[in-house]
Amino acid sequence: MKQYLDDYISFLKEERGLSASTTESYRKDITGFIDFAKEREVDEPVDVNRTLLSLYLGSLKQKGRASSTMMRCIVSLRSFFQYLVRRSVITLDPSVMLETPKLERKAPKALSVEQVDKLLNAPDESTPQGARDKAMLELLYAAGIRVSELVALSVQDVNPELRFVRCAKSSGKERILPISPIAARSVKQYLNGMRERLLKADSNEEGLFLNALGTRLTRQGFWKIIKKYGKEAGIVEDITPHTLRHSFAIHMLDNGADLRSVQELLGHSNLSTTQMYQTPKKNMKDVYEAHHPRAGN
Repeated sequence: MKQYLDDYISFLKEERGLSASTTESYRKDITGFIDFAKEREVDEPVDVNRTLLSLYLGSLKQKGRASSTMMRCIVSLRSFFQYLVRRSVITLDPSVMLETPKLERKAPKALSVEQVDKLLNAPDESTPQGARDKAMLELLYAAGIRVSELVALSVQDVNPELRFVRCAKSSGKERILPISPIAARSVKQYLNGMRERLLKADSNEEGLFLNALGTRLTRQGFWKIIKKYGKEAGIVEDITPHTLRHSFAIHMLDNGADLRSVQELLGHSNLSTTQMYQTPKKNMKDVYEAHHPRAGN
């Protein structure tokens, strides 16, 4: 089957225009199956059936492969056998009826409330960069917005006096989100003179958060900033640009916010996406005694 795999990889590169890293992933997934089949004396695509494919996936599961890895492998194999059908190498696709594993959706890693406090207090607000960084971190945690939404904000999108931020999506829809008094104060301090010190003379830049060149800060720029403050705050856990968004969602739910309200704040279209932030419930007896009106009598 390896000769067909070489043709298929060439097809992906030349006809589909896929990158080298993507085609290499396809090659790796399919080669694993080909080697598995050869050990069972199956060398021709026409001899492959669903049972053999299922046995291969079962062997991956026994090796402890993640559901996401197995799903990717299934996608690769389906694409390969569909290609062989179109080339008339085989008449029936043996991967059509393969059962796909259920993907386990784990809650993203979040910081504790104490860690968030340390992170948000790390910037030095007496400098333009520090005031900017403080405002960004506070705003992210206060509103739970995406980093892409943060760097897309313009000056007119935030109202520190009325304490709200307006986030617009590429679809044209927008969310008006409340922000905390601390976040409002940090944004106000940044706007009161600090942003002007980052802005270049005669510049018409409308971006809220500016870099050292006086232009709108990028996602990559923010990634470096949050990594820096994570280290300064003594946080050993890996911090990503979305860490504060994840922390916002989990802390809101842990403190009693209802799921649909958090869904609306996060801008999720599906409730199931928000549900991944829910942490395991406390012991049923503890929940009962804490919330039932007559539990203490």
